[in-house]
Amino acid sequence: MGHGSMHQSASAARTDQPLLSLRNINMTFGGVKALKNVTFEVRPGEVHCLAGENGSGKSTLIKVITGVYRPAEGAIIEYDGDVYPHMSPVTAQERGIQVIWQDLALFPEMSVAENIAFHEVLGRPRLVDYSRMRQIAIEALSRLGITLDVDLPLKEYAIAQRQIVAIARALVGEAKVVFMDEPTASLTQSETDYLLEIVRGLSASGVAVVFVSHRLAEVLEISSRITVLRDGALVGVYPADGMTQSKITELMTGKTFDQHVRARAKDDQPVVLDVRGLGSPGQFEDVSLTVRRGETVGITGLLGAGRTELALALFGMLKPTSGTFSIDGREARFASNRDAIKAGVAYLSEDRLSLGLIQPQSIADNLVIASLHKILSGGLLADDRKRSLVARWIADLGVKIGHQADAISTLSGGNQQRVAIAKWLATDPKLLILDSPTVGVDVGARAGIFDIVAKLAESGLAIILISDEVPEVYFNADRVLHMAQGRIVGIYDPHQTRLEEIEAAVYA
Repeated sequence: MGHGSMHQSASAARTDQPLLSLRNINMTFGGVKALKNVTFEVRPGEVHCLAGENGSGKSTLIKVITGVYRPAEGAIIEYDGDVYPHMSPVTAQERGIQVIWQDLALFPEMSVAENIAFHEVLGRPRLVDYSRMRQIAIEALSRLGITLDVDLPLKEYAIAQRQIVAIARALVGEAKVVFMDEPTASLTQSETDYLLEIVRGLSASGVAVVFVSHRLAEVLEISSRITVLRDGALVGVYPADGMTQSKITELMTGKTFDQHVRARAKDDQPVVLDVRGLGSPGQFEDVSLTVRRGETVGITGLLGAGRTELALALFGMLKPTSGTFSIDGREARFASNRDAIKAGVAYLSEDRLSLGLIQPQSIADNLVIASLHKILSGGLLADDRKRSLVARWIADLGVKIGHQADAISTLSGGNQQRVAIAKWLATDPKLLILDSPTVGVDVGARAGIFDIVAKLAESGLAIILISDEVPEVYFNADRVLHMAQGRIVGIYDPHQTRLEEIEAAVYA
């Protein structure tokens, strides 16, 4: 189904009368005003974006709409011709208000059919009609133009297919408006394109979709209108036409971000990393590149291009079978990541939550874990050394914390990422590999992280910056390498190339 035909039918399905309208929405938790006199509306068949930083009130507003939270006195919720002082979860479900949360809330052990037609087993006890459940599931998937084996356990499917199962389940609930919370956070570019096509299809069939996403390029591509929240208050409602990523970012944060190409030639600097013909079967092959002192080299490409595998090889966690690489002129043969750390390589993994940081442990313990040798005194941990090391990096990177002893899980995504960077800087590396450092970090905190990257490069650190968002490497790297199917297929100088050219090559 082409984009044009969908958009025509979508506009035909729309009216200017709101399907859902909220006024005077106030919500307080423990004395803190989470929502301040917010208004919000969605039209039938509209794709509407709800934008705001973490903590701006987006999730709270969705929970008010779905009846999870009860707003303060004076709220007015109008939905499909009826007026409510507040919603209940049962009314919201019955009236076709559906939410697909980021964690999807599905049952991995159960079959696709059971996940989609789950409502069939709710209510009074009775025998489960499996053939009816299968039929409901197949029909819901066919509405999305999808065929899946509905008898397979959900856990057999990748995250992209699970998203589709969650959407199909919403359709079974006769959805009129579907809220999607960060639906593309774990998807590749091609999976994201596919999901956006499904959203267009829902819109064309008259289902309104409210899209919550940190990835602003998608927001602009898919939405007709954008509602921006900041600190629990409404900033405004804007048409997506004519809106830019930098303008949305300014509205969300209240700050101006100057997006400019930071690239500088570093040809006169000594080579820190020299990679020659490096390969690992099925992961990457014949990769050659250099990173000089003070240089930031960006590596972009679709997920599955071999970027992370290359990083793991440089960090001693994956053994290359061909080619060589050297650090400061010395050939590196790492038996483990311990050898890599000793040689001056630091690697910030993409998966901060499970690989980068230990969530229940303190901020201080997380920060010093990779550099314990520096705070040992006679074989024991010296508390004063630990405290001063932590204080130094917290101050250097501008991490907002309560106490060093607080659990790392108490920090926002952006501040957790700063601690994860500090953990590696405390090892005094020569080469820092940052693998998708802004995943799960909201738009305001991203600028701060890239300011840190720029300062580190200025201080002489060699940096590899990996991201599947081309603008991130374009604006923040000195050179951009495009990786596809395990090979480097393009090298770009941001001063000589337009952003659109690189995006066309990567996303083609």
